[in-house]
Amino acid sequence: MTVDFETAADPFRRELLAHCYRMLGSLHDAEDLVQETYLRAWKSYGKFEGRSSMRTWLYRIATNVCLTALDSRTRRPLPFGLGTQSATERDPLTEDHEVPWLEPFPTDPAVIVTERESTRLAFVAALQHLPPRQRAVLILRDVLKLSAAETADELEMTVAAVNSALQRAHAQVGGLTEEQVVEPADAKALLDRWVKAFEAKDIPAIIGMFAEDVVWEMPPFPQWYHGPEMVAWHLANQCPAVPHGARMIAVEANGQPAYGLYLRDDDGAFRPFNLQVLEIANDRIIRVSSFFDLSLFPRFGLPSTA
Repeated sequence: MTVDFETAADPFRRELLAHCYRMLGSLHDAEDLVQETYLRAWKSYGKFEGRSSMRTWLYRIATNVCLTALDSRTRRPLPFGLGTQSATERDPLTEDHEVPWLEPFPTDPAVIVTERESTRLAFVAALQHLPPRQRAVLILRDVLKLSAAETADELEMTVAAVNSALQRAHAQVGGLTEEQVVEPADAKALLDRWVKAFEAKDIPAIIGMFAEDVVWEMPPFPQWYHGPEMVAWHLANQCPAVPHGARMIAVEANGQPAYGLYLRDDDGAFRPFNLQVLEIANDRIIRVSSFFDLSLFPRFGLPSTA
C-alpha cells in the first residue's frame, strides 16, 4: 500500500531544518528552504521508487536546494570571525545591516544530542568559511555519517573527489565537529549566578565568571570585545541596562545555554532587547554572542514582554 506523502515525509522535517541551517547559517533561510524541499519532493513523489530511503531522498533534495541557494549568497559570519581586531574604548559602536550575519538556531534538550552538537555556533560559523560543496561533504560525512560512496551519490561527485573535499574541509574546520555540548544541568550553578548578576548589572560578578580570553560579540555590531576588562568597560559604558532593570528567560540555542534579555521600558514593562547565547568550557564562560534581531524571539518561544 502506498503511504501518502505527508505521512512518509513529515517525520524528517525537524532534522532537515537543522541540515539547511548548517548549510546556510540562517534560521530564516533554513525555514524557507525546507519548504522548498518539501514542495519539490511532493511534486516528485509519484516518481519515488523507494530505491533509497525516504530520509536519504529528502536529504538529497534539501542539499541540492541549499547548494543552489548558496550560489547567490555570501557567507554568514559572526563579528569575531570577520578577521578584525577586538574593539577598544576608542572604537564607537556602529551597526552594519549590510552583512548577512549568522543567526542562532533553537534547539531542545530533549532532542538527540547529535543535532545539538552539530549546530553549535562555533561549528556553524566555521562551516561558513568553506566553499558550499566542501561544506556539504563535511556535513554529510561527519554529521550525518554517510559513507564516501553515499555522499558521492548524493552530490553527483566521485568518491575520490569526496575524500579530497573532506580532507580540505577538515584542514579548515579542525576538530570542531567533536565538541561536546555542555548540558545546562551540568552548569546550573554558573548559569544561576549569571542570571542573578546580569539582572542586577553586577559587573564584577559578571566578569568573575569569564575565562581570561572571553569573547563578547553582538551582531549586527561588527565590533567585538576580548577579555574581562574590555567587556566590563563595554557593560559599564555602553550597555543601557540599569541595576535590576533587566529580566532573563532561559532557552536553548545551538545546543548551548541562551537567554532572552528584556529591559524595563518607561511604562514599567520589560521588552525584548537581545538574545544571548553562551559558550562554556571548564566552568567558565568563554564566549557570549548577543543577537539583536528581535524577530528571533517568537521563534524561540519567547514572549513579547517579561
